[in-house]
Amino acid sequence: MTEHSELPTTEAEWRERLTPAEYRVLREAGTEAPWVGEYTDTKTIGVYRCRACGTELFSSDTKFDSHCGWPSYFSPLAEDRVKLLEDTTLGMKRVEVRCAHCDSHLGHVFEGEGYDTPTDQRYCINSISLTLEPAE
Repeated sequence: MTEHSELPTTEAEWRERLTPAEYRVLREAGTEAPWVGEYTDTKTIGVYRCRACGTELFSSDTKFDSHCGWPSYFSPLAEDRVKLLEDTTLGMKRVEVRCAHCDSHLGHVFEGEGYDTPTDQRYCINSISLTLEPAE
């Protein structure tokens, strides 16, 4: 899928484009189980795109081993690639990360956890929300 391909305009169209598991996470803000995602431990150099629309979101240069069960990045490619929303589900206050282009759920971002990264942030992203385009 190329970046910014034509987006579905209805949830029925999203259901046609995505698998049931992708739809649950991307469109219904679900979470995949820890340690099962295809990108949790990958070291491949490249760019991670939104699985729903193809927008470039994260670089392998910002991916780090957080040992939390999901792929983790210390920053997006650019601040305008993602939007951050307050999430108070599950009885806690978190910051949800969504694709700025198609509004699909990607995961959450956490701060102040003490990781040795330039931003002290952990973008905890569901593998199923991403596709990896390896560098050539």
